[in-house]
Amino acid sequence: MLKGSKLQKIKSQVWKKPRQLRLQGDGLSVWCESKSRRKPSMSTFSVMEIQSVREGHQSEVMRKHGRGFSEQQCFTIVFQGNRTNLDLVAETPEERRRWVRGLHKLMARAAGMSQREKLHHWIHQYLHKADKDNDSEMSFQEIKDLVKMINLKVNEEYITCLFQQCDRSKSSKLEEHEIEEFCQLLMQRPELEEIFNYYSGEDQILAVREISNFLKEQKEVPSEENGLSIIQRHELNEKAKQNQLLTRDGFVMYMLSPDGDIFNHSHDLIYQDMGQPLSHYFISSSHNTYLMENQLGGPSSTEAYIRALLRGCRCVELDCWDGANGEPVVYHGHTLTSKILFKDVVTAIRDYAFKMSPFPLILSLENHCGVEQQMVMARHFTNILGNLLVTGPVDGKEPEELPSPEELKGKIVIRGKRLTGSGDVDSETPEEEEEEEEEESVTNEEKSRKRMTQEMSELVVYCRNTRFQGFEAVWSRQVACETSSFSETKAKKLINDCGTSFVRHNTLQLSKVYPLGSRISSSNFNPQDMWNAGCHLVSLNFQKCGAEMDLNEGRFRQNGRCGYVLKPDFMRSSDSAFSPTKPVPGAGLDRRQLVIDVITAQQLPKVNKTKKNSIVDPQVRVEVHGVPEDNASGKTGYVTNNGFNPVWNEVLRFGISVPELALIRFVVEDYDTASSNDFIGQFTLPFTSVQQGYRHVHLLAKDGTSLSPATLFVRIRIESESSGDGDCAQPPPHI
Repeated sequence: MLKGSKLQKIKSQVWKKPRQLRLQGDGLSVWCESKSRRKPSMSTFSVMEIQSVREGHQSEVMRKHGRGFSEQQCFTIVFQGNRTNLDLVAETPEERRRWVRGLHKLMARAAGMSQREKLHHWIHQYLHKADKDNDSEMSFQEIKDLVKMINLKVNEEYITCLFQQCDRSKSSKLEEHEIEEFCQLLMQRPELEEIFNYYSGEDQILAVREISNFLKEQKEVPSEENGLSIIQRHELNEKAKQNQLLTRDGFVMYMLSPDGDIFNHSHDLIYQDMGQPLSHYFISSSHNTYLMENQLGGPSSTEAYIRALLRGCRCVELDCWDGANGEPVVYHGHTLTSKILFKDVVTAIRDYAFKMSPFPLILSLENHCGVEQQMVMARHFTNILGNLLVTGPVDGKEPEELPSPEELKGKIVIRGKRLTGSGDVDSETPEEEEEEEEEESVTNEEKSRKRMTQEMSELVVYCRNTRFQGFEAVWSRQVACETSSFSETKAKKLINDCGTSFVRHNTLQLSKVYPLGSRISSSNFNPQDMWNAGCHLVSLNFQKCGAEMDLNEGRFRQNGRCGYVLKPDFMRSSDSAFSPTKPVPGAGLDRRQLVIDVITAQQLPKVNKTKKNSIVDPQVRVEVHGVPEDNASGKTGYVTNNGFNPVWNEVLRFGISVPELALIRFVVEDYDTASSNDFIGQFTLPFTSVQQGYRHVHLLAKDGTSLSPATLFVRIRIESESSGDGDCAQPPPHI
């Protein structure tokens, strides 16, 4: 891999180009020859950006355009986020095997890196760029260039002082060990050192008892066992470890580890009760899942389904239409979006349905096909999905309530229309009405041709699309297996007019909320409003980055990212009195005060990478998303010309009346006096997953991928308003 290989890059039937691929000396980045003038930065990618490596014809491009090459020579590098796959053909099967095996080993190595190791890798990448003459030494000018590259503008006098301090040989150039010392000085974390000094006292070392004192500040169990565990896992000095002591370096490693995250990593596991009816859960859901871009002319792709499923999505949408050669297709009807074969979509769903979650996957079906191709659809469903497909009630009886995620584990459920006892089709859902309105006229002959077949009807068991005719009508019938769709506008009206009734309705049946058809650019609505009413299938355009998808990712970050989150207990009872617009104080709700000390940030990326001397002026905004009275935001001031280690030491306070529904979103922006601020990074998590104490917030890019090593460093306190706890734990003096 270090020597490099000549591979063929495939993009289409006619676009097959020879490309050199070579592993860089750092062992974590790969150079890929590129002829593109528009994207020169894409010529090198990090192993940490790779999501998976697929062998053979396992991508849409390979299935369409790689058939002329042996599967033994083909492989696909799949990147995290929305970046396009890299489809490659090696000259021999052995060469393909070396690259696939090598990339897997490097990905495993990268996944096991500590935050400190990632930081060292990050700084050494910039050192390599700044070393213009490749002599492995750094002149003063190269050091100044390095400082600009890492998003920092400092007084030249300060850089001169650091340079002279490290230039032990007085050669006016820093050699290898001197460069290392310079980087260590540059990357010092005085705020962590101050906290360490505060708890360690004069001997500058933490014994188990002192670690326990710090764990009290962190609101963690201050036991001897936990203290010893921290020493064993994070201390770097073997002698200190043997003496059961934590040095300053060990403390920094501990604070940069998952133990120091703001997110409670015990919630990386499935910790909620999965044995309740489906109607008791929020379910991660995608709208028009097949689309890669906009609603009118963008490409449709099976890759879009794979990406959604690998993000924990548990409800995907299939818009099915008659296609050529008797094969139904999936696309956004009456638009210029491209078409993909229905059977290819079902195959991709089968292969990726349970990669991220063992719990049921719902296929939300919009069936516009005629009788003949409906029969083909039914055959593809049964032949391709086999015993994964739910074709009857789990116990053979008509259920009074929906089965649980646990009961449907590993199963695929179809959501669609069903024939009634009289042989008629249930009324069209609002989504289908919207599609029909786009047609100027639909003849009786066409309606007849598109009547539902018995074969398709029988595949719909637990999620029978039914027109919503009012809450009273639903409760008079009490059929748990019926489900209704609501446009975002209709859902908001119901929430405002009769929110409590909507909450009760959602304890019995599944509700799906979808974006308006007028959202041509695939923009999204705020899902929080719908979750406040207990709606389950809040369907968003997964391909569209933005605050709305950040909230969706934050909501489902918990419970093992399995795509199912148990609703609060006050939203699971059929006699619930909870109002999503005006929650009643004291009705089982524990109002909290969230206090956030925004202390510092570390290694923020540049926003404008094309301008060499562009350095960010970072500002932090914290948002609370919940019931209307909890919605709030607060922000710090901005720090001029420092994206490397800006310091704020500012306090933000929020009152939260319904903690179980609240999401906390941290946003870092580049402040601009002349126009709107530019986005730098964000992280969103449920309030119930927030850890107290001194914590790092690991920032994410717009598309949800990691911005490592970029972090915020904060102190979190959560106080119960009723108890009047106050701020009993005193922080170090600098805060």
